[in-house]
Amino acid sequence: KGIEPMQFGIMEMQMNQLIPAEASGEDAIDQILNFDRGALVGSLADSGFQVIELGGDLGLFFPTSYEPKNIQRLKDLKENRSLAYTVHLPLWSVEPSTPLEPVRLGSVDAILDIMDAVEPLDPEIYVLHATGALAAEFYRMQLPQSAKALALKQFQGGAINSIQTILEETGLPSRKLAIETIEFPLELTLEMADLLDLSLCLDTGHVLAGFSGAINFDDALDVCLPRLAEVHLHDAQDYMRTGQLGYGKDHQPLGSGDLNANRLIKRLQKHHFEGPVIFELSVEGAQKSMAYLKEIGAIT
Repeated sequence: KGIEPMQFGIMEMQMNQLIPAEASGEDAIDQILNFDRGALVGSLADSGFQVIELGGDLGLFFPTSYEPKNIQRLKDLKENRSLAYTVHLPLWSVEPSTPLEPVRLGSVDAILDIMDAVEPLDPEIYVLHATGALAAEFYRMQLPQSAKALALKQFQGGAINSIQTILEETGLPSRKLAIETIEFPLELTLEMADLLDLSLCLDTGHVLAGFSGAINFDDALDVCLPRLAEVHLHDAQDYMRTGQLGYGKDHQPLGSGDLNANRLIKRLQKHHFEGPVIFELSVEGAQKSMAYLKEIGAIT
């Protein structure tokens, strides 16, 4: 069963549930060793979300989370509770665009490991940060424009090579892989999507905060819509208004930043968008945001 039009979901990476704030050091270790992923996903479903975005980085600190028994538990939950899954592929510690070839190839291997583990879950879409922290660092650097452009094209080339390998190794239809609008020039991200016939994941907060360049949000939505497969929904202050990059100021509940959520939802509906809309928020923030969408008349 596929995702129905405009079905809202939530990310699995709920930090307050992974390691409760009041946990002692000993309790935290116990939580890691005895982590119950099924209980976490079940609680997200109990909170009203039928689409769960599984976190590829979960295995970094919870090493058992992608073991077959845990995947089987998620599969059972999917069938018993009519859930759908998307997968956010690893981004912590991986750099699929680096010119340093051993690191790039290792990053591809780490991503492939997660894709192999979740294959039994038949995810709706896989979301990938095509470039990582190193590429973002160069994007922020005070460099001559020509030098920066050359460096960013190198990172783009590395990302293209990595994605080609991922598609070849998995046999995944290219449109089931969505590259996200992250801290990398939007035009270079769009070029990759066009070249490899990929889908796009529009991250509303990243674009608003200026991470993908100085671009009006509505214009960014326009250019993403033809390939749009998923939306990461959260609020932020608009870089085009403030002139300041919104580091640490994104991932806010709707209504607390500059996102015109009503216009966004109406545009998606007009385009007959049928992909998942994932709140990259806490459960409380996501529920507050759903209430806000109803309050402003964006959804019923």
